[in-house]
Amino acid sequence: MLAATSTTMTEAVWYAIRATGVVALVLLTVTTVLGLLSASRVRTRRWPAFAQVDLHKRATMFALVFLGIHVVASVLDTYVHVGLVSVILPFTSSFKPFWTGLGAVAVDLLAAVAVSSALRQRIAPQLWRSLHWLAYACWPVAMAHALGAGTDAGQLWMDAIAAACTIAVISALAWRIVDHRTTREGAVRVGATTRAVPERHLPSTRRPSTTTSAASATRLLERDSR
Repeated sequence: MLAATSTTMTEAVWYAIRATGVVALVLLTVTTVLGLLSASRVRTRRWPAFAQVDLHKRATMFALVFLGIHVVASVLDTYVHVGLVSVILPFTSSFKPFWTGLGAVAVDLLAAVAVSSALRQRIAPQLWRSLHWLAYACWPVAMAHALGAGTDAGQLWMDAIAAACTIAVISALAWRIVDHRTTREGAVRVGATTRAVPERHLPSTRRPSTTTSAASATRLLERDSR
């Protein structure tokens, strides 16, 4: 009886590890895509900026919840021993050290992003932005961990999920790169146009005042007289 109960618990924990890992990967993909689209300032009337930011925060929160359950289940699993230390310190696990270590790296990166976001009002904006970029590094590491350490890797449904997540992230990244390049080229054109506008067509705030011109002429005359 006890053996059957123990086996059932072990199977339940094993299924929990697999399920929460896949869900956490999908939610991390959603978070990454929304972050890239937010950086590209993608807006519509039906999907304003505040809704996009709110969805990004909620997806991140749920990703952290499922990741936490995934980590706890991995530590409690008696069939494959991972250990709490191996969850924090990468590449110290006896079970698939490299692939499990990548999972620990993803946990550490996402934890750094979560802590920096919680302390956003108390740290410098540049420091927060630098730490927030770790979220983009977290996604490929988590994907490699899922495909390398996951027992479902190679299954058709898992390969389909991995392919869909990869296509979504690559598409959002390509959009971000094109948008950044277009914005930069537009800024350069605006700057060139502004420099090409004759002085009489410039706004009054950008025209040199008569007083300034007179003062400059006076200084030139004084310099010549010396």
